[in-house]
Amino acid sequence: MFFVYGNYDRKSRPPNFDVSVEGTVVFSWRYPWSDEEAKNGVYSDLYTFIDDGDAKICFYSIATDSPVIGALEIVSVDPQSYSSLATGTDVILVNYGRFTGGLKAFGAGVSREGDKLGRAWEPDATLATTFGESFYLRTDDPIKNAEVAPNYFPQRLYQSAHTLTSPGSIEFMFTVDTSLDYMLWFHFAEIDTAVTASGQRVFDVFINSEAAFSEVDVYKEAGSFAAYDLFHVLKNLTGSALNVTLSPRVGTPILNGLENYAILPMDLSTSVDEVLAMLALKESLRVPERMGWNGDPCAPFNWDTWEGVTCNYAPDGKSLVITRLDLSGQGLKGTINDKITSLKHLRYLNMSNNNLRGSIPSGLGNDNLETVDLSSNDLTGSIPESLGQAQLVKVLLNNNELNGQVPLTLYTIGVRGGFFK
Repeated sequence: MFFVYGNYDRKSRPPNFDVSVEGTVVFSWRYPWSDEEAKNGVYSDLYTFIDDGDAKICFYSIATDSPVIGALEIVSVDPQSYSSLATGTDVILVNYGRFTGGLKAFGAGVSREGDKLGRAWEPDATLATTFGESFYLRTDDPIKNAEVAPNYFPQRLYQSAHTLTSPGSIEFMFTVDTSLDYMLWFHFAEIDTAVTASGQRVFDVFINSEAAFSEVDVYKEAGSFAAYDLFHVLKNLTGSALNVTLSPRVGTPILNGLENYAILPMDLSTSVDEVLAMLALKESLRVPERMGWNGDPCAPFNWDTWEGVTCNYAPDGKSLVITRLDLSGQGLKGTINDKITSLKHLRYLNMSNNNLRGSIPSGLGNDNLETVDLSSNDLTGSIPESLGQAQLVKVLLNNNELNGQVPLTLYTIGVRGGFFK
């Protein structure tokens, strides 16, 4: 995703808005943006699992502000990328920094030298602090083990490296959210022709002063001009700073690339069956755009749901379900799709005072449904027997064109029958 404001509305006030993916808030933009962000834009990306083949990305206005988006790209990646077995499939990896050990940025939206997975790489000079004089290596020679599954790290990444002219350390400092865990990926390739044997360049990697990797010897592990990658998951942070230090044992440290991802637990989303039912209703009822029926009906749970929709936790606590539909007086002119019967947790249904056509779906009614108000529409046909089997306490069907017999059980709750032929 690429976000840019550019003062397009001449208000000199970048907007406040949130972005969610699969019902989980991943980005929150709040005024004021930095001058650099507002003028030139900001790139970020993330990795998530899509179970149903439908990626749900939603931009949520704060107050009266309108979200802004410069570009959006969705790329299919190997499900085993970034060691998903280590994190699970119920998290989102959000990019908190991706750097190349070279002097030039490259990748998506930056240069023609692309990245198969759409990643963009910034020079580490924007973040690195060195205790010693920096020296940057560059080669055009091919790199073994680059561009391979499942991560397809680009060859260009390993053809540049940050090292030092004399023994010293390289340090990075990230500002992070202490409520989250993080995954760091380190990318190495020994592209210095002066290193010809193992033991000539050995260093340690410390994360927040604790050794994450000891005695890293890239030549020993991979040889020369070959990619070598390590990753580390950091949990239970106690401070808002994440410090990474490459400290020498023999010679000087070397780094070709560094990535930092926040491991964001996915929020609960609406159950798949109910999402499909609501999408079918959206189409059949001809719900107007002003009602904001986009994305997940219930998630993120701290946002407003779709207009007229009330949600709650499913009994098993593993998803969100729809418990109330109040669409009275919304000018709806369509029909009630049969998939409404998939809303198994619905307690209250009100579609009165619209211009709905067609019949009442057979099967409408469940063990939870208590109130049905379909009065003052243009509904035709008979009253389905299923309504008589539900645990209803109130049914309003008057001012329609219904005909046929009223299920006997409905008389016990005082059904108002409308017009019968």
